[in-house]
Amino acid sequence: MNVPCIRCKGNNPKLFCGRSFCPIIAKSEAMFKVKERTAKEDFSGSSPAPFVGRFGYPNVQVGILSVEEKDSGEYDAPRFWAGQNYEIPKIVDYRSALVNSRFSMNVHSSHKFLETSQEVGMAEKPVELEIKLDKKPTFRLNTDAYSAPMGPNASLQRVDITSNPKVPTKVDKIVSDTDFKASDAMIELYQHDFDENYLTRLLSVGNLGVKMQRRIVPTRWSITAVDDSVGKHLIDEVKQFSSSDYKAYFGGYLGNYYLVLLFPEVWSYELFETYLPRVSWNISDSIQYSTDYEPYDGRKGYAEETAGGYYAARLGILEELRRMRRQASVLALRFITGEYYLPLGVWVVREATRKAMASQPVEFASRELMLEYAERLVQQRFGYDVGSLLRNSIMLRNIQAQKKLSSFFGKG
Repeated sequence: MNVPCIRCKGNNPKLFCGRSFCPIIAKSEAMFKVKERTAKEDFSGSSPAPFVGRFGYPNVQVGILSVEEKDSGEYDAPRFWAGQNYEIPKIVDYRSALVNSRFSMNVHSSHKFLETSQEVGMAEKPVELEIKLDKKPTFRLNTDAYSAPMGPNASLQRVDITSNPKVPTKVDKIVSDTDFKASDAMIELYQHDFDENYLTRLLSVGNLGVKMQRRIVPTRWSITAVDDSVGKHLIDEVKQFSSSDYKAYFGGYLGNYYLVLLFPEVWSYELFETYLPRVSWNISDSIQYSTDYEPYDGRKGYAEETAGGYYAARLGILEELRRMRRQASVLALRFITGEYYLPLGVWVVREATRKAMASQPVEFASRELMLEYAERLVQQRFGYDVGSLLRNSIMLRNIQAQKKLSSFFGKG
């Protein structure tokens, strides 16, 4: 990977390009001139979610995302957006309306507004409230490569909850259990059909974990923590299953396409994120990619090259393997096209992968036939010779070098 923008994505505290702002994000935001809204210092509405920033950690900005509507559930519903196949403008319209009413605090301390943020994080439906800000917010769009966009922010002066938050009994029980580890709590709730977006909210405002270890967690970190924890749990499950056949899945969402290849081997996983020329973070005239890999025994460190997208894509793939009751060595190829012209968050990766894995797979009799299919499909859809990328695959090299048990026995 030769283009630093692909790794930075405008979210590194010290931008790799040396600028004080990311010109790619600035250009993307300029494409959406958010329509004029009545912005008030005092308003009544509802909040679908809290938000915790990461800059300045351990001193962070905690926000209550809210809008002047009683039912704001669709303003923070990635799985619903994907299910309805919402396009970028509609998602931006929802998210740009959310005002980030924020306050500053240390992650190890407390704050008078923290309890309200925690109630918002626990509630299964948006919490009705009244808000007073320090000034009239100016509407604009704030984008991020990891979390969904949101509108303007202003300092919170007062907040009052005006309705009883509806907290699921299962959630209330787990949050009240201060001896329950955060990772175990996430798995328990996931198994009871609470989605990753809800789990992220709970974790970010310090609602999960052993009492003395509970703390505020930046939303960006919470997203990856949930994807990673749930993913590791699913890996333990799929390792108990027999191997899959040779299968190829293809699909995507919002200009993010995935070709996922399953090989009848024990679990391993490799992701290539491929950026077409002059698209998104690839400012060059050639195709660029980043890649990360994990063997059967797992990774020893964070996926530095593909970052949060690595864990989000892995989750979508593992969900389908569990449904099939199969394990496999998985090669996932992501192709980011010009359709994806505005950063919307890592949830796009998760939902695009799920859509790919929900497609009808093509089955093959051999590895060679599946790889030939992959090369033809990528050339046809994206005009790219994927052969050079496949030759750099650690997983494919390992599969080709592996000795099968049958090779130790002579033919009778």
